[in-house]
Amino acid sequence: MNRLLNSPEVDMLVPFGSLHYAVFVLIVLFARGADLFSTWVATPTLELEANPIARLLGWRAGILVNVLMAAVIAILPLAAVSIATTSLMVAARNLQAAWIVRAVGEHAYRSWIAARYRETSPGVFLCLLILQTGFISLIGGVLMLFSGWQLVPFGVGFGIIVYAVAVALFTGISMRKAGKQRISRTETGVSPFAEDP
Repeated sequence: MNRLLNSPEVDMLVPFGSLHYAVFVLIVLFARGADLFSTWVATPTLELEANPIARLLGWRAGILVNVLMAAVIAILPLAAVSIATTSLMVAARNLQAAWIVRAVGEHAYRSWIAARYRETSPGVFLCLLILQTGFISLIGGVLMLFSGWQLVPFGVGFGIIVYAVAVALFTGISMRKAGKQRISRTETGVSPFAEDP
């Protein structure tokens, strides 16, 4: 396994059903499971799920698709390492605000974030989002550049870049939708963090 992980060939395949294949299946299943678990913690009804495909699939179909994906992706070690990296980073991001969502509720959190977005200059928001994801991508790019084409550092670097692109894309989509929503009187200036009167 160590020889495989340190191989300079990032485009290799592993034989279906081999020990290496089983290890990569477990890695991808663990990472995708962490992503699904963190999503469930943050948004059990999927109201806050930014990925429209995940929302459309729902929990049962989503779990099945992820298991099938792990079985297919495990043949390609580079894809397995990259997807595992991206998934674990998404899981960490989901858990970052999950405690707030759990405290105030999914709808109240979404309404409050949407109202704050409408109060913000879209240019400022976009600039900061690009800087945030650009810095994250820079880490992934440097890791890939100095990986010597070894599977793990190259795959982790690529996974970091995919994560940054996903954050930019799905955050941008979510905020664009928030900007188009009509604001209700109950959302204006009401913080879900304030105590009930």
